[in-house]
Amino acid sequence: MKIEISDMTLADIFSIQNEFQQNFDDFWTIKVLQGDLQNENSKYIVAKLENEIVGLAGIKIILENAEIMNIVTRKDKRNLGIGSSMLSKLFEIASDFGCTAILLEVNENNLPAINLYKKFDFERIGFRKKYYNNTDNAILMKKNI
Repeated sequence: MKIEISDMTLADIFSIQNEFQQNFDDFWTIKVLQGDLQNENSKYIVAKLENEIVGLAGIKIILENAEIMNIVTRKDKRNLGIGSSMLSKLFEIASDFGCTAILLEVNENNLPAINLYKKFDFERIGFRKKYYNNTDNAILMKKNI
């Protein structure tokens, strides 16, 4: 099983739009992805297995920092190293942009994501109360690169 990581295209977005809400977590809309894809300060990637999109991730460059906007693996393809592969690629991209740190916020209840970020040595730097849907708290994390 070889995970292929490539730049996201509009064609990629359209290819997953019909399955997006059921096979990926409901956290982003296709319209938001399209807008971010056209932003010169954003960079999105997709992970493919056998030419099928199984994950996507994106960062936004803000001065010397890269902020992870999202990273998600298709529900039926989790725990295969896809998230780790995408996160590694995001580090490369951030470095290419001259960034010195990667920042993110994660739902305090999303233990798989928190564990992934800890595996990559992200450190907790803050907390936002009721950040998600005015109910769940966010943990702010950072890794210097």
